[in-house]
Amino acid sequence: MSGNQSTKTRTQPAREGLISAISVGAVFILIGVIYINTPDLWGKIGAFLGSFTSTTVTSTGVTIPAPQFPASHAVLYGAVFQFSLGIGILEILLLALRLLLRSPIRKTAETVGNLVFWFGASYLVTTYLNGATTITQWFVFWAGVIMMAGLSLIARGFVLLARRI
Repeated sequence: MSGNQSTKTRTQPAREGLISAISVGAVFILIGVIYINTPDLWGKIGAFLGSFTSTTVTSTGVTIPAPQFPASHAVLYGAVFQFSLGIGILEILLLALRLLLRSPIRKTAETVGNLVFWFGASYLVTTYLNGATTITQWFVFWAGVIMMAGLSLIARGFVLLARRI
């Protein structure tokens, strides 16, 4: 093993540890900022969770839990939007850092997938969850989240595929 290769293998875990530490620290800061900027956030989360009831999904006959009055939780949805957008922005910064530090392609692909998911989630929250949210929109939102998970995996796959070409 050459000296250059040995240095590369020793510093890669340190670089990934640095990226992980920045990521976790930024998430904690984001949660703190959202908590400070959303009055009675814990109370709103409790009210949201306490509002769940068995609801039949339109035209399916399937019964699943959903909030009884989805529109009454707009403040909580705003906090979820802020969190999703904040994580999306963090993923952009992490992607730049990964490219700068030449992270393994699988880590870069994971970051691209995460970026797609969190920006997609923030779009879905603003589109479907607000003060006028109906039960139908609630279920459409969750269908969209499932689609975002699929798009995220596809984006990750394209990054991995591009590396092989």
